Amino acid sequence: MTLTLLFLGPLEDVAGVPEMSLDVAGAATLPDIAERLDPALAVAITAPRVRIALNGQLVAPADVRAGNGDELAFLPPVSGG
Repeated sequence: MTLTLLFLGPLEDVAGVPEMSLDVAGAATLPDIAERLDPALAVAITAPRVRIALNGQLVAPADVRAGNGDELAFLPPVSGG
């Protein structure tokens, strides 16, 4: 079973790729996912200001339950002016 992770903006730079796939056995939580990533990327995606979208819907980090066929996008804080 495969889960797709999308990294936007500076998170893509940390990840080194715009997206990656993870094999999952069932519903994975954010800590489950983070522990399988490079430590720097795990810290970046779990930062307090990073927003998470599960299949296009914003979710709280504690509500992440992603599994087969799901898409999890990590959205950095918006800046500019």
